[in-house]
Amino acid sequence: MQVEPQDRLVKADAFSSDERAAVYRAIETRRDVRDQFLPQPLPDDVIARLLAAAHSAPSVGFMQPWNFIVVRDEDRRARVFDAFQRANEEAALMFEGAAQDKYRSLKLEGIRKAPVSICVTCDPTRAGKVVLGRTHNPRMDAFSTVCAVQNLWLAARAEGVGVGWVSIFHEQDIKTVLGIPDHIEIIAWLCLGYVDRLYAEPELAVNGWRQRLPLEDLVFSDAWGVRPAG
Repeated sequence: MQVEPQDRLVKADAFSSDERAAVYRAIETRRDVRDQFLPQPLPDDVIARLLAAAHSAPSVGFMQPWNFIVVRDEDRRARVFDAFQRANEEAALMFEGAAQDKYRSLKLEGIRKAPVSICVTCDPTRAGKVVLGRTHNPRMDAFSTVCAVQNLWLAARAEGVGVGWVSIFHEQDIKTVLGIPDHIEIIAWLCLGYVDRLYAEPELAVNGWRQRLPLEDLVFSDAWGVRPAG
């Protein structure tokens, strides 16, 4: 007997006030952790739940282009840290004066301090050459993978696990360390570990790098540059 799509629908009721508050709390208190990781290992069941949350993300054409490489090996993480260090020095030289000094003062030790890392990748060939929803925007597979990263991040916040997103590296260096095929794109290197405290505001805001922009300055009504009435 064939099950019709409408027979798989579930009720779309709103969450209770407590459930809603928990979701918004995870969103509002999620932080990019760079240095505050505790040394205790993450249990396998926690990692499994985080990966399941990531795998529950939406994806264009339901292509699910992601893979997750869980990296515990200290030698591989050390090699990735070396690649990061080289790229980080290049990045520092792109800033001038006080900005360069401020950049160098930031503590970016997640790769070495976090007990586990997850390399999140995107396979653009996962669903074939023509993908529903990607026909006119070839980057939709990468955007979908970012949704998986955000799912993992919010689930980690609920678990009391800190996450740091490392993006300062030459992609080929990481591919070499992990044996990633040429056609696969690296979307994120995530450092994960327990933390006992999180900054009340984003760390870069606390350290004076940038401040959060007012939401009202970023919202337009019906067309670019048109402010909402009232």
